[in-house]
Amino acid sequence: MFLLNPKKFQSQEKDEISRQIMQKTIAFFENKGKANIKKDDHARVWYGEFLDFIGKEKIFATLLTPSKYGCDEATRWDTSRNCEFNEILGFYGLAYWYTWQVSILGLGPIWMSENETLKEKAAQLLQEGAVFAFGLSERLHGADIYSTEMRLSLQNDGSYLANGEKYYIGNANLAPMVSTFGKFEETGEYVFFIADFRHRNYELVKNVTASQNYVGQYILNDYPISEEDILSKGQAAWDSALNTINVGKYNLGWASIGMSTHALYESINHAANRRLYDMYVTDFPHVKRIFVDAYTRLVAMKLFALRAADYMRSASREDRRYLLYNPMVKMKVTTQGESVINLLWDVIAAKGFEGDTFFEMAARDIRALPKLEGTVHVNIALINKFMPNFFFVPKEYAHLPKQDVPITDDFLFNQGTTRGLGKIRFHDYKIAYESYDLPNVNLFQEQVAVFKEFLAKATPDDSQKRDIDFLMAMGELFALVVYGQLILENAKIYEIDESVIDQIFDFMVRDFSKFALQLYSKPSSTPAQIDFCERMIRKSVVDEARYKKVWDEYVYVLKDVYEMNP
Repeated sequence: MFLLNPKKFQSQEKDEISRQIMQKTIAFFENKGKANIKKDDHARVWYGEFLDFIGKEKIFATLLTPSKYGCDEATRWDTSRNCEFNEILGFYGLAYWYTWQVSILGLGPIWMSENETLKEKAAQLLQEGAVFAFGLSERLHGADIYSTEMRLSLQNDGSYLANGEKYYIGNANLAPMVSTFGKFEETGEYVFFIADFRHRNYELVKNVTASQNYVGQYILNDYPISEEDILSKGQAAWDSALNTINVGKYNLGWASIGMSTHALYESINHAANRRLYDMYVTDFPHVKRIFVDAYTRLVAMKLFALRAADYMRSASREDRRYLLYNPMVKMKVTTQGESVINLLWDVIAAKGFEGDTFFEMAARDIRALPKLEGTVHVNIALINKFMPNFFFVPKEYAHLPKQDVPITDDFLFNQGTTRGLGKIRFHDYKIAYESYDLPNVNLFQEQVAVFKEFLAKATPDDSQKRDIDFLMAMGELFALVVYGQLILENAKIYEIDESVIDQIFDFMVRDFSKFALQLYSKPSSTPAQIDFCERMIRKSVVDEARYKKVWDEYVYVLKDVYEMNP
């Protein structure tokens, strides 16, 4: 089964220690039971029990320590393995995933630095079960790191005093190493340094959210910093901030995949066992349509996220294609997760509000993921920079196979400059599309061809290029082209049934039409652009036999295959 099922889980990892980590984590949650997870969620209980388990089993230490600093052969930072763990945590609840996510962010500037002493310290703290924090955003500036007000002022003895406030910082209540971003007072140069929540000059103000997580506001008041506490300076500090986000924001898609999968099981169990008007709910035609749409969207999410990991793991200074696919996981997979939950909610209706369901938690928390580590709008603006080269200047690359070798992804901590995004080249997207001859894949290719013609012959003018609203609609269309490309690449690798693939492209055609209509409707759209948009709006190819096969063999069979221990 392509979707995660904890009751029949078979880890894809090659070594026993990694497989045991996944099995033990599933066992932790299943033994805790849904009722206790829900009770803790409603009472906003700090997940100390989970962190005790993580520390005892040395799970973060094994998964988040580069092999150079590890103490056994299983210790490595392996994105492929981390995907599996990401999905499991998301499956059981966003709070558990969140403390893992912000530890990843906190560790980023450490593993990217040249301060070996602090790296060794981080490795030791991971062995001891510590969590980490990423002190980047501020209350007045959000993620606008150009405007950071955290300052280090030079003292007569060559040390510094840190003064400033950070806001919306996960794990800020418990992290002995808080990677904190600021500027030198005298020069305005950027700097990353380490603060410790236990220091008397570290003022933990409050938890700014109403959840199990501690998302802190903290203030450094004349906090003493020595050269030994500094991770990076200048351009290196700036690059560490953005490159850490490159690593961390990818994980948000996996939280969405995990939550959506659990919600799908709960929804189909409810609907398939509930009778209304002398019919099971799953006998209603519109309900079948909803479930097929939710299932295919979820499969597409996972296919894309897995393939994006391949490009992360194979990246180099010469091949930075991952810088397009990463923000795609962040903005596209997470918003598709919202779509899956919205579809399922139309089926289970009032049940989705009930306090003893996982769905009630997922419906609330799925909304967070598109809004963390840069909003959807920020990430669409980012991917638009790649559009000209993607469509018009392809580069030849060797075929990239599945990247599941159990090694540390060292390049992630040596990404180098964050500049030059517009110079990155991509392989020809048409290779993936032309590898299939399926009705909706072919129709989608026709839509893409019109969009490419739109870009060449009805190119946005200077005012439209400054119109963020206009560019967002264009970015959504571009995102779908990239999304479909990697889905098709990975469908080959995972040998996905062609009926499922074409059903995926049924919704892809519809979504492309929807965004084309949005672009059509923009106030600044010209008559020529409107003409192209009209040509992009198409009806997907209906095939009842294909649809019935997907329903019978892939969707309805999910009934009663998983239910969390009570």
